[in-house]
Amino acid sequence: MTMNASFKGKFDVDKSGGTASLAFNAGNVKLRATMTDAALVAGPSLNGLSLAVEKPGFFIIDYNVPKKDVRFQFMNTIRIAEKPLNLTYIHMRGDNRTIVDGSLVVDPANKLSANYTVGTKNCKLKYTYVHGGMATFEPCYDLSKNIWDFAVSRKLYGGDNLKATYQTSSKMLGLEWSRNSKTTGSFKVCASMNLAEELKTPKLTAETTWNLEI
Repeated sequence: MTMNASFKGKFDVDKSGGTASLAFNAGNVKLRATMTDAALVAGPSLNGLSLAVEKPGFFIIDYNVPKKDVRFQFMNTIRIAEKPLNLTYIHMRGDNRTIVDGSLVVDPANKLSANYTVGTKNCKLKYTYVHGGMATFEPCYDLSKNIWDFAVSRKLYGGDNLKATYQTSSKMLGLEWSRNSKTTGSFKVCASMNLAEELKTPKLTAETTWNLEI
């Protein structure tokens, strides 16, 4: 039986933390246990422990052990005019909140997405355009707040990726540099700055992940 282990560390100026997960396949279902550093602070405990059952492409059931809370996620794909429409249904029992997410792949370069929280006015529409397989442009419109957010990303040689985001409501500008490698793991370095503040001090965070096959 093949087991996969993942270790993630996150570092920023205010707080640093880590996450470890262990997963193995049981037929066509994947079982996963995830533990944050909260489970080890002040001695071993169940804080930060979650268990999950996943059938890739169909469903994920997460159980938060200390909160005794369950999160359900179901995925399905249907075709509209020969175009794939990917649907995701998420329900969080503790918050009694349900989210429906859908994305219509028009062609390899164009995709339309919608995210709606059931029973509220929270709805976001996003258009994704991929230019030449290298650059991606993503404008997003929030119907409830009547605001726009923008994201632009660019793939670089060697597996690196650069991304810039801008939130018009908060005037928050973000920059991200990431790399995903099967041999050396992945990392992400982020810098964010609030352009509305008089003293525009960037906030830096770094995140790295190591994946092992046991």
